[in-house]
Amino acid sequence: MALRHHDIDLRHHGDSEVGDGLVDFAVNVRTGAPPPWLAERLRASVADLAAYPDPRPARRAAARRHGRSVDEVLLTSGAAEAFVLLARVLAPRRAVVVHPQFTEPEAALEAAGHPVERVILGKDFTLDPAAVPADADLVMIGNPTNPTSVLHPANVIAALARPGRTVVVDEAFMDCVPGEPETLTGRLPVGVVVVRSLTKTWGLAGLRAGYVLADPHLIARLAEAQPLWAVSTPALVAIEACSAPGAVAEAEAWAVDLAAERDRLAAELARRGLYVVPEARASFLCLRVPDALGIRALLRERGYAVRRGDTFPGLGPDWLRIAVRDKTSNDTLLNVLGELGI
Repeated sequence: MALRHHDIDLRHHGDSEVGDGLVDFAVNVRTGAPPPWLAERLRASVADLAAYPDPRPARRAAARRHGRSVDEVLLTSGAAEAFVLLARVLAPRRAVVVHPQFTEPEAALEAAGHPVERVILGKDFTLDPAAVPADADLVMIGNPTNPTSVLHPANVIAALARPGRTVVVDEAFMDCVPGEPETLTGRLPVGVVVVRSLTKTWGLAGLRAGYVLADPHLIARLAEAQPLWAVSTPALVAIEACSAPGAVAEAEAWAVDLAAERDRLAAELARRGLYVVPEARASFLCLRVPDALGIRALLRERGYAVRRGDTFPGLGPDWLRIAVRDKTSNDTLLNVLGELGI
C-alpha cells in the first residue's frame, strides 16, 4: 500500500553518526581507499585546475564501461545531484518511492514540490511489483538497497517499467556485487533511469563523482537543468580512471573479498540471535536489535559509531545498519557487542 508521511528526518545520513574519534561502522564508504594509483591521478589533476572542466573523456569512459552511447550518459556531482536534477526535470502526477531505501530521492522530490507516496516493502524487504500503484508515473528504488542490502532481480525491477512511467534505479552499491548480475545498465529498458556512484567502492565521498544512464532525450533535459561545470576536474579524472577495464577488475576483486567477509559477519550476528536481513549483497548489514537506539548509544560510549535505522521509512527504533569492514575491525566490534550481552 502506498503511504504519505512527513514524520522522518530524511536528511539524516551515516556521516551524522561519526566524529569525535569514533570507529566508523556508520558510513558505507570503503575504508583504505582511494588506492595509491587513483590518489596519484587525483593529485596530478590539480595541475589542470586553471582550465574549465572538460567532461568529454570521462563521459566516453563511463559509456564504454556500460556499453552505452555517450548521449545516454550524464556525469553528476555524486548520485545526490542526480536525484535533484531528476526532481527538477520530471513532473510526476503520482511519485512513489519504494522503502526502506536511501532517503535523498524522496527528499529531492519533496524539495522540488512533488507530493511523494511511499511503498513499504514487507518481510525481508523483497520487491513485489504489484505493491506499486498501477498509475504511478515515477517510481524510485535502490538496488542493492540501502539500508537493507537486498539485491532485487533485474527482471523484477524491469517489470515496473511501462508506458508513461519513469523508473529510477539507484545502483550506487551495485559494484559491491561480483559480476553485477542484476544491473540494468547493459539493458536500460525503455523508461528506466540508472544512477551510479563512485563514492562507495573507491572511497570518494568527498569528491562527489557519479553519473546517470538514461535515454538521450532525458539526458539532454537533465543536462539543461544542471549548472555549468558541475563536475570538477578531479572528479572527472576519477570517473575516467575508475571506468577503465583495469579499475573495473580491481573493484570486482574487492567485491569478492567483501562478500566473503560480509557473509561471515552476518552469520556471526545471526548466531547471536539477531535478525539480519537475509541475502545481503552490499557493503553493509541491516539488523533488528531490541532497543537498537540504546545499543547504539552504548556503542558510542565505547567509541563505535553505527547507523540508526529509525530515520529510514519502513524501519524503526529496533533497527541498525552496520558497515562491513576488514576482519580485524569487524571482530573488534563483535567483541564489544559481546561485552554488551549481544
